[in-house]
Amino acid sequence: MSDMRLIVAGAGGRMGRTLIHAIAASKGVTLAAAVEAGGSAVIGRDAGELAGLGKNGVTVASEIEPLLAGADGLLDFTVPAATVAFAEHTGRAGMVHVIGTTGLSGENENLIAQAAKRAVIVKSGNMSMGVNLLAALVERVAQTLDEEFDVEILEMHHNKKVDAPSGTALMLGRAAAQGRGIDLAQHCVRARDGHTGIRCPGDIGFAALRGGSVVGDHTVIFAGPAERLELAHKAEDRMIFARGAIRAALWARGQKPGLYSMAHVLGLA
Repeated sequence: MSDMRLIVAGAGGRMGRTLIHAIAASKGVTLAAAVEAGGSAVIGRDAGELAGLGKNGVTVASEIEPLLAGADGLLDFTVPAATVAFAEHTGRAGMVHVIGTTGLSGENENLIAQAAKRAVIVKSGNMSMGVNLLAALVERVAQTLDEEFDVEILEMHHNKKVDAPSGTALMLGRAAAQGRGIDLAQHCVRARDGHTGIRCPGDIGFAALRGGSVVGDHTVIFAGPAERLELAHKAEDRMIFARGAIRAALWARGQKPGLYSMAHVLGLA
């Protein structure tokens, strides 16, 4: 089979540049195109130079539509509005769309699900193998331990991150809720301030820290009577997310249209 031709969205951002690096270092994939938002200073620049690799002949563009015919898939770690717009394009083209964008609203999720009727979409709050294995463990532990064990999720990211809790923290919260057989939306506590009263049994709490250049730290705490279990993952390099995204794209190639997660890619679903 020929190499999978991938478009990188958000090519000028930290993850976009990392994805370009990862594609260059990976077998079975090639960089077909790179796109950025209209008005970006990087439009017209060589994507390889932008990522510190030297020229690769791929010029960063502002319009994705003309690029779709020459590609098999899109890697998208951008912002919610852009991701929804990209999903409309990939849906019409019936192609692979790997989404690592976080901060999506319920409406955004619904629009992506509609696009997945025609596109092969793999969406995850975190593309790393370690975090997805952690989510599977969290679900199992939550299922095993009863409500005497309170669930708290602590995450820390760099000072440029714009959404909280992180997509990964919410993914871990959903895993815990799934294990407990409850709806996260009805048991989610995202902030505590002032006189809050006692903790409600069954709540899943979130705390978000921001500072420095932290790539991503996540800890799920099960706090019970006289003992505490902590499951943690620390990301040290964005390359782990890029490699996961490429793995997801290669897995999705040839799949039927639908909405998938990294759990499907890793055989954990």
